[in-house]
Amino acid sequence: MSELTRVHLLRHGEVHNPTKVLYGRLAGYHLSDLGQAMAERVAGSVADRDITLLVSSPLERARETAAPIAEALKLEVGIDDRLLEALNVFEGLTFGVGDGSIRHPKHWRNLRNPFKPSWGEPYRDIAARMLAAMDDARRDAAGHEAVLVSHQLPIWTVRSFIEGRRLWHDPRRRECALASLTTVTYDGETIVSVAYSEPAGDLLPQIGKPFSAGA
Repeated sequence: MSELTRVHLLRHGEVHNPTKVLYGRLAGYHLSDLGQAMAERVAGSVADRDITLLVSSPLERARETAAPIAEALKLEVGIDDRLLEALNVFEGLTFGVGDGSIRHPKHWRNLRNPFKPSWGEPYRDIAARMLAAMDDARRDAAGHEAVLVSHQLPIWTVRSFIEGRRLWHDPRRRECALASLTTVTYDGETIVSVAYSEPAGDLLPQIGKPFSAGA
C-alpha cells in the first residue's frame, strides 16, 4: 500500500527591516518582535502533528522561524541551501518608482524580461531546487510529516509549478503570507494535493504590504 506524507512549506515570519530594502540573501536580517510571535504561533499550531523532520533555509529569519517548532517537537533543525531565497540583482536596494532603484536608467536593463526573470534566478531553476528539497523531505519523513522553512518567492514558484500555472506573475498576487503554510501531500512519490493555511493570520500587518521580491 502507498503511504501519505505531508511536506509543509513554511514562509518565515516578519523581518525587522526599517529601511525597506530588498534583503534577499543578505546576512543580518532577523525576525521582528511580531515575526517572533508569528513563529511561536505556528509552533503551537503544529505541535500535535506527526512531524518528524524540520529543515530550514540557512538565512537567519528562516532559522529563527524554525526554532520554536524545534523546541516544541524536540527536533534538530537541518539546513538546506536549496530552500534559500531567490537571487536578485536588486538585493540591498530599495525597489520602486519614487526614490527606489528603478528610477535609475542603469537598472532598466535588469527589467527587460519579466518572464525569466532578467533581474534574478530563473523561475524554473527555483522550482527545480525546491522540488528536489521537497522530494528528499518526502523520502526522509515517509509516512509522516515534514516542515521546510523557506521564503515567499521559492514557495510560490514551486506551488505554481505543481499546480500547472505559469511561473511569471504579479508579486502582489502571491498567496503566501508571512508565517503561512503551503502543504503538499504525497501518496508514495506522487503529489496528490496542495493546501494553504495561515496559522498566524490574525497577526499579519493590517497596513499596506511592501513589494516582496526579497521576502
